[in-house]
Amino acid sequence: MQINGKGKILRIYIGETDKWAKKPLYHELIKMFKKNDMAGATVFRGIEGFGLNSRIKSSHILQLSEDLPLVIETIDTEEKIENILPKVKEMVKEGLVTIENVEVIKYEAEK
Repeated sequence: MQINGKGKILRIYIGETDKWAKKPLYHELIKMFKKNDMAGATVFRGIEGFGLNSRIKSSHILQLSEDLPLVIETIDTEEKIENILPKVKEMVKEGLVTIENVEVIKYEAEK
């Protein structure tokens, strides 16, 4: 797979306990990205944050949350991002989804 130049980054902000078909949403999104041959994807766990409902979720020992914020990112061509967007919208019931332009400088694996 080769990606050079202009691309898109899809970012999804959700909670750790969000589900899709009774399974962790973040994991189901990653599986869907893999199934659709996306260039790659990463899940980041936040240590603190809040969203639309304004509840602060934190990893502080005194406020230990079981629903820490997560960010899932995937970068690929505009066409591939647009192709998966309907499924992402279906799966993400609560959260934030953004798309931004990116310039891909290097994307390759050792042979």
